[in-house]
Amino acid sequence: MNINKIDERFSTTGQINPGDIEALKDMGFVGIVCARPDDEESDQPNFAQIEAAARAAGLSAHHVPVSGPPTEGQIIRFHEAMASLDGPVLGYCRSGARAGSLYATLDR
Repeated sequence: MNINKIDERFSTTGQINPGDIEALKDMGFVGIVCARPDDEESDQPNFAQIEAAARAAGLSAHHVPVSGPPTEGQIIRFHEAMASLDGPVLGYCRSGARAGSLYATLDR
């Protein structure tokens, strides 16, 4: 994983795997936001697998799949997810760019 720390609240990375969750917890993340649609590529784990591993580790996981520019509904869902999390959050997608685009919509 190549984690890009945007600020104390949010970092981005490319695709994660269920086996990465414990390490993310050890890094201090309290939640994960996936901006990647399921089945975008054949070798990616689906969000349900990531969510199950996150919940087993005590982390929150939210799915806000984005293809192209974020829509108003996706932005609202992302804001709701962030409001429900108290602490550092990791956003991921294929490269981290879509997760970063969602974070850029927050008033900070």
